[in-house]
Amino acid sequence: MHQNIGFQLSRVPRLWRAVIDRRLAPLGLTQTRWITLYHLWRLGDGQPQCDLARAIGVEAPSLVRTLDQLSEQGLIERRGCDQDRRTKRIYLTPEATPLLEQIDAVVSQARSEMLAGLDDAEVDQLASLLSRIEENGLAIQAREDAQ
Repeated sequence: MHQNIGFQLSRVPRLWRAVIDRRLAPLGLTQTRWITLYHLWRLGDGQPQCDLARAIGVEAPSLVRTLDQLSEQGLIERRGCDQDRRTKRIYLTPEATPLLEQIDAVVSQARSEMLAGLDDAEVDQLASLLSRIEENGLAIQAREDAQ
């Protein structure tokens, strides 16, 4: 049974995103775009592009194309940083708000359905266990990077 945990840990996020992707497709949103918008909304306006990339889990250059597309759609704007001219900060436009509210509703509904049958204590325990697994993984990476 323990041998399957790694596979389950990789399948569940893909399944979770697939459910949300299917529900957001009618809004014309790709996974990359909705995840970027959603993270920016949750993190708050004015995020440096590199910090946003890190939060999403992608390399900064990979995020550039998505930000270009979101900018063309009028959903975000890039502004220079007063402290560092090389840094671009990302801001949501007012046009993004209704779309983000729809995304949030879809994500909340999917979360509710995906966690159906689990009570609050079980969800808290799951979150705690996943955090410990993540911490272990980060410690392994740090150890191996130091070698």
